[in-house]
Amino acid sequence: MEDDELQAIRARRLAELQGKSGGASSQGAGGFSGAPGMAGAGGGSKEDAEKKGQMEEMRRNMLYQILDNSARERLGRIQMVKADKARAVEDLLIRMAQSNQLRSKVTEKQLIDLLGQINQQDSSSTQTRIVYNRRQYDDSDDDYDL
Repeated sequence: MEDDELQAIRARRLAELQGKSGGASSQGAGGFSGAPGMAGAGGGSKEDAEKKGQMEEMRRNMLYQILDNSARERLGRIQMVKADKARAVEDLLIRMAQSNQLRSKVTEKQLIDLLGQINQQDSSSTQTRIVYNRRQYDDSDDDYDL
């Protein structure tokens, strides 16, 4: 029952977001609608947006099948804070599922372990280093006639 409600809420939220982004893009394209040769561009963007929406829906369905409720909630919280990291984790989970590396639904503990591994990889590859280049001055009195 909760899963159906959750999906309904997500569908409404997606419709809201698509409405906002669709409204912004149609306003931006509205200024060009009178230009010759630009009339077909609006139809293509609608189809592109439709395809993108379908792909996102498929992605959500796959994640729904891969993750259990607690892991899905945690990933949602991560997405609120760091959308790019959540997207990377989702991509990784989908790839793992497609290559049959997942035997069952991913639990919250498994998701936490996966996030830890990703953080270790990120920190080791993008280690911050500070290098001080100090100028060396020659203080010899030979340069000056004193």
